[in-house]
Amino acid sequence: DLYRKVFVFREDPSDAYVVLRAKLEQPLQNFTLCLRSYTDLTRPYSLFSYATKAQDNEILLFKPKPGEYRLYVGGKFVIFRVPEGHRDWEHVCASWESATGIAEFWFNGKPWPRKGLQRGYTVGAEAAILLGQEQDAFGGGFDVYNSFSGELADVYLWDTGLSPDKMRAAYQSLRLPPAILAWKSLSYEVKGDVVVKPRLRE
Repeated sequence: DLYRKVFVFREDPSDAYVVLRAKLEQPLQNFTLCLRSYTDLTRPYSLFSYATKAQDNEILLFKPKPGEYRLYVGGKFVIFRVPEGHRDWEHVCASWESATGIAEFWFNGKPWPRKGLQRGYTVGAEAAILLGQEQDAFGGGFDVYNSFSGELADVYLWDTGLSPDKMRAAYQSLRLPPAILAWKSLSYEVKGDVVVKPRLRE
C-alpha cells in the first residue's frame, strides 16, 4: 500500500525505472490512466510506458516539453497543451475508448478538449508496464534522455473509461473503483535508483 507515499527518481538523467505488474486477462478496448508527478525537468520525459511485443508505444504518457503532454495509443499520439510553470504536483488522467476513438484528458481535475485517436484499435494484453522510462523495445531499449527524474505517485490504470465524477475523485485522492493497477495495492519492482518516501506536500 503506497498511500501517501511517492517514488523518488533521484538521478538525472537516469537508467532507473519501476516495473508494474497488472492482472490483465484480455486486450483493452477502453482504459483510463491516472498519475501524479512532481519534477523540475524541462527536457522530454516518459511517465508511463505500456509496451507489447507488437507495439512499443501501446500506451504511453509522454511529456516532450513544458506545457505539453502526448498520449500514445498503438503508436499514434495526440497532444494536449496545458498551462506551465507552477512547479507543483501535476495530476493527469487520460482515457481512451476504441468504439469512438475518443481520447479524454484531465489536468489537475479539469477536462481538456477531447481528441480523436485510433478508433477501432485494441490494446494488447501481454504488456511490459514501466514508470520512468520509455520503451523502444519490449521491456527495454531506453534512452536516458527520455527518463523521468522527480517524484511520482497515485498511479492507476482501469480497463474502462471513468465518469467525470470519478476523474475528479482521482484528482482529490478519494475512493475509486477497483483497478488493474492501483496505488493502494500496487505490485511493483524497483530497478535502479528509485526510493519510496512519504509524500512531503499536497
